[in-house]
Amino acid sequence: MSEPRDSEKSGRTAFADGPRLLADIGATHARFALQTAPGVFRSVRVLKCDDFDGIVALLRFYLADHAGMTLNHAALAVANPVNGDQVRMTNRDWGFSTDAVRRELGLHTLLIVNDFTALAMALPGLKPEDLMQVGPGKAAANAVIGVLGPGTGLGVSGVIPTLDGFVTLGSEGGHVNFAPADEREFAILQFAWKEWPHVSNERLISGPGMEIIYRALAQRNGVAGAPRSSPEIIAAALGDQDALCLEVIECFCGMLGGAAANLAVTLGAFGGIFIGGGIVPRIGALFAASPFRSRFEAKGRFSTYLADIPTYVISTPNPAFHGVATILSEHLRGRSGANTLMERVQHLQHELTPAEQRVASLVLEQPRLVLGEPIADIARLAEVSQPTVIRFCRSLGFLGLADFKLRFASSLTGAIPVRHSQVRGGDSTHDVSAKVIDNTVSAILKFRDQLDVRALDRATLLLTRAHRVEFYAMGNSRVVALDGQHKFFRFRIPTASYGDSHLFTLAAELLKPGDVVIAISNSGRLPELLAAVDAARAAGADVIAMTGSGTPLAKKATVCLAVDHAEDSTSFLSMISRIMQLLLIDILSVGISLGADGQGDAASAHTQISHLGG
Repeated sequence: MSEPRDSEKSGRTAFADGPRLLADIGATHARFALQTAPGVFRSVRVLKCDDFDGIVALLRFYLADHAGMTLNHAALAVANPVNGDQVRMTNRDWGFSTDAVRRELGLHTLLIVNDFTALAMALPGLKPEDLMQVGPGKAAANAVIGVLGPGTGLGVSGVIPTLDGFVTLGSEGGHVNFAPADEREFAILQFAWKEWPHVSNERLISGPGMEIIYRALAQRNGVAGAPRSSPEIIAAALGDQDALCLEVIECFCGMLGGAAANLAVTLGAFGGIFIGGGIVPRIGALFAASPFRSRFEAKGRFSTYLADIPTYVISTPNPAFHGVATILSEHLRGRSGANTLMERVQHLQHELTPAEQRVASLVLEQPRLVLGEPIADIARLAEVSQPTVIRFCRSLGFLGLADFKLRFASSLTGAIPVRHSQVRGGDSTHDVSAKVIDNTVSAILKFRDQLDVRALDRATLLLTRAHRVEFYAMGNSRVVALDGQHKFFRFRIPTASYGDSHLFTLAAELLKPGDVVIAISNSGRLPELLAAVDAARAAGADVIAMTGSGTPLAKKATVCLAVDHAEDSTSFLSMISRIMQLLLIDILSVGISLGADGQGDAASAHTQISHLGG
């Protein structure tokens, strides 16, 4: 039997929702993989960023080899600060919207994280065989870890242990001022000052920085050295034993040792300092014999302090995959239906001090009160001191009360499902209002993440070409049908709406090819509606269904716009599903307006859509 191809292997997955796309995108290279199980990475590929004009083109090129595979979740580590939806890379002229890329690729989830945040998250899971220790020292248990790595830039981060895991630091420490340690480094700094008024560590302790060091030392030594790239400098030092290139490597490693020492004393990194990036592993034996470690310990009164801290070179390939996979896994676990922060407080409560346990009890019993009250009132209600409230927050891995409240507020809205926030008879008007809004907001966010953009594209195309659109709906869904009829009619599309089961089939039999029916049903099982859909299809019309993805109606439709929010519409009045259906009408309306642009009177639809105002 022949060995299965890699693309076939990658299709086998231990995850219920399919393989996950992972990437580590630097300024020079982008590394991709498909995670098919925890710790299992298939279809690993390295691409040159210079070959692509943007991140979408890069992603599509990699995914072209997996065209038959359905991907729902992805996480990308990028060499750039990440703050909000818009990302603009520091060392490459690429900018993009995270949500736009997610929709472009049809993903449910797309996370963008800093590359060294991802690398930092991978550190606790690295094994001895993944590392090369340089110099003495032994890592302390449950201690802070530092990481830095020269590549196209200089990444810096750290890992702080908490009671139930680790917190990574989002740092741009590579941009601190470069501090020379001797006359030679001062001469290099003066050389760099001719080009930049501010010279950061990244300007010199990086691939481009190695080239600056080479030119500066050539000038200082009076050597007419031919221009070399950093790979050429490393190759000449290792292969040809070129004197100038060997001095560049020696100087570079010393500078890196000084930067690593500064990071160690700043963080108190008794868990060790780890060196990543693409340059140091290529230097190999030269790095172990370099001044790196002696410079690391050359800290005057703090030399003994640093002598106890171990330093490691990360030798395993693609370590960021482990970190970005962990971040994605934690994110998906937070969306899976549990209020993870509330559960975390509950789980760790017994490990807290007695005073901190009183704060935890208050959080669990009256979460909204904690969100709304200042620290003095929280301390009074929990019968503890204000510093105890701060210690409670820090025990959970947060910087303080404000940081805790921000994350806690998000967990009470964006991730909490309906079943965790049922309205009860004794609830106040405030609690009833908050629960109804929270449940709806939660459902909308989940609905947004699970939208099938391909189905929306197909439905929008059908509607923009439709000769006539008819809405079929009964009961609670009738309101949605009337809303759709009102909007579509204003686009000058002939429309009708039927809510009488006896008229469904009669109307459907009069349809023609090019007509479209929008059938709306929470259950997707109404016999009269199913019969009308059959008649419409037999007449040559297309059917767009707004219903659950596994229902009989969905299976009969040309396109299904799935609304899979779990509501028992047989026993209760459907409320949240109706909101989802109305949102679909709005999305289709905007799509029709955009598609109709320039086509006669339909172009005036732009002025009727508030989302497109201005």
